[in-house]
Amino acid sequence: MAVRIRMKRMGRKHRPFYRICVMDSRKPRDGKAIEEVGTYDTTITEKSQRVTLNLERIDYWMSVGAQPSENVKTLIKKVKTNKFGLTKQPPKMQAPKQPEPEAPPEEESAEAPADAEASAETPAEEAPKAEESAE
Repeated sequence: MAVRIRMKRMGRKHRPFYRICVMDSRKPRDGKAIEEVGTYDTTITEKSQRVTLNLERIDYWMSVGAQPSENVKTLIKKVKTNKFGLTKQPPKMQAPKQPEPEAPPEEESAEAPADAEASAETPAEEAPKAEESAE
């Protein structure tokens, strides 16, 4: 019988929680375990507290031929060496950016010459009309 030490998923959707179990490799992931030797909770922020392992039992099962999965092998190594790394702090909250006000002086200055041209044309047009109405 090929025995593996692997993780069994528990918990609910989007809230994973794993039990580290000794299982027959032919059993399904969430199937019946021979023995539960630890837990792994990904929701805990402190990395060193995420994993709990019974190292005596893991050493026993490995001595009789159980093979740990890749993820469990990594967790065992981290627990034995006590090197979990640092938890990254979330980025600091920033005040929302205020929308920049549109530049009304630029628009007015752009419209002002156009208005000046229009006002310059208007009296010239009105003058002939005034002459026509006078006749």
